[in-house]
Amino acid sequence: MKRRHAMGGVLAALAAPWAVSAPAANAQKDPLNSMQWEDIRREFLGQAPVVFDERVQVSGPAFAEDPMAVPVSVSALGLRDVTQITVIVDRNPIRKVLDFYPRQALPALSFRFKLEQASPVRAAVRTADGVWHVGGTWVESSGGGCTVPGATRSDGSWARTLGQVSGALFESPLQREATRLRLRVMHPMDTGLVAGVPAFYLNRLAVLDEAGRELLLFHGHEPLSENPVLSFELPGREQASLRVRGSDNNGNRIDAAIGRRLLP
Repeated sequence: MKRRHAMGGVLAALAAPWAVSAPAANAQKDPLNSMQWEDIRREFLGQAPVVFDERVQVSGPAFAEDPMAVPVSVSALGLRDVTQITVIVDRNPIRKVLDFYPRQALPALSFRFKLEQASPVRAAVRTADGVWHVGGTWVESSGGGCTVPGATRSDGSWARTLGQVSGALFESPLQREATRLRLRVMHPMDTGLVAGVPAFYLNRLAVLDEAGRELLLFHGHEPLSENPVLSFELPGREQASLRVRGSDNNGNRIDAAIGRRLLP
């Protein structure tokens, strides 16, 4: 049976959720009713105040047809002063999927990840006042996404394409006067949970403008899908040439230019 849960539960008695004290916020009932929630909160969010906030929107399929590439979008456009977005999957053997630091970008992104079994998928959004705002959804799955090798690992083709980057700019569907940057980075993204295959994954990407200023910073973790496709929202309709730089956990470097071409 499909399970879908809308995130909510912001404390109605308070005018602003960021004013909640840590003990009160942490006492909120988890809208997704996950047994893992308290462990996740302690491990990834620490002692900072936490609120479940409907302004953090997480969209994913009701059922993951392909557990090795589950599409998810996260938007926190209703929050101001966002400093970090962390995506966590409660019931994955490796729970953290990514950390995203918007810098000059909008607090929204899309990606695909590996899902081991049916689970809540959460986004924890930190604002400049130190409060974590949490939203999420439930994704059903037949499972196994984290513990089988990817296609390029199985056929050996990963070595020929490792680190190649392709990208394009589009009109943003989320906000006027914004531009969507979509990137694909070729990488096997091994979780380390397949026998004989150590963890090997993209762990850092930065997008820079023509002057070398960092527009956004992205830290990937093992559950990101093979050859990850990432979408970010940049302010403004006129984007100059961009540069993508990064590395994986073995020290392989990524350096690619993305032209100013804007696609409809």
